Amino acid sequence: MSFDEIIGQDESKQRLLDMAENNRLPHAIMLCGPQGVGKLGLAIAFGCNLISMPRPGQSEQQAKGTATMLAKLEHPDLHFTFPTIKLPSMGTTHKPVSDDFAREWHSLVMEGPYFSIDQWLAAMGALNQQAIITAGESDELVRKLTLKSSQGGYKVSIIWLPERMNDECANKLLKLIEEPPSQTVFIMVCEEPDRLLETIRSRVQRIDVKRLDTTVIEQALVERRAVDSDMAHRVARIANGSWLKALLALQADTENSQFLDLFILLMRQAYRRDVKGMKGWSETLAALGREKQKRFLTYFLHMVRESFMYNFKQPELCYMSQAEEQFAKNFSPFINEANILPITDMLNLAIRDIGQNANAKIVFFHLSLQMIVLLLQK
Repeated sequence: MSFDEIIGQDESKQRLLDMAENNRLPHAIMLCGPQGVGKLGLAIAFGCNLISMPRPGQSEQQAKGTATMLAKLEHPDLHFTFPTIKLPSMGTTHKPVSDDFAREWHSLVMEGPYFSIDQWLAAMGALNQQAIITAGESDELVRKLTLKSSQGGYKVSIIWLPERMNDECANKLLKLIEEPPSQTVFIMVCEEPDRLLETIRSRVQRIDVKRLDTTVIEQALVERRAVDSDMAHRVARIANGSWLKALLALQADTENSQFLDLFILLMRQAYRRDVKGMKGWSETLAALGREKQKRFLTYFLHMVRESFMYNFKQPELCYMSQAEEQFAKNFSPFINEANILPITDMLNLAIRDIGQNANAKIVFFHLSLQMIVLLLQK
């Protein structure tokens, strides 16, 4: 994988390349930023760049062999660590490790480095599980990285979402980072750095990867996806700096379409005070996995915010798809100065409760009943 495959992020690309060229390469780097901005792609491209650097005595044939293996992401000195789940087929004492899902990971990454934890969970066949990085993974890393480099160059360990490490794994990784094996570079790809141990954060060089400019996404949609300029402009604004969101918005049957239907259904039931319908609605939401439930609540927040902004009749302030805007035309007057903050607080509380494994049926039914009262406030 090369840097040319990454959308935008020229500043981060150049900073990484300067580290290698100027002999200022730290042994541990952490790329931080929101989902879908290209962190994983940057990590893989930089890792491939380090491994392919010319070495004394390297023949042309060896260089070609290295390039071929890196193009397929099958080089023995390129290691991936990522969150995993425990399958029913695994033994009771087995601690899942990345190698257990190497085929699924390779297949997903080769399609492109822009994907979410939920897409990864689906690729693993997860049902209602939350993926973590286990202590078994840190033991595997120690075993792999203490071996000599296969070709005498760098060994690169890419850790995707290190914030999902359990405590035992995090402490073992800390020890590995404090005393790194020779010619080993750790590249962490992190979305929630505050969840990491402070001792780990203090031992890595952090690079913040920013959201993409709307113009960058718009241009990439036109050039790489052959999207017409009007659609590209609307999608780029909705994407909010995330190429992943832009890609999902292009799909005919996106998750957001399902979320919009669920949002509309609840608003109509709340307006009619259809308590029986709300009970069925809350059971539908409770049947989803917890990660998807949190995404729906985040989408709920998005629609409440956009509906409120729609009242100001300033198109540049609104970031909605055509279907969302069509609904907001009639719905937006129900979101106003009197209820925008209480609704926002209620949704943030629901996100927290779902994250703490509260009973989903109770959380969503309570939320739906609260909407009856809040929609009447003016």
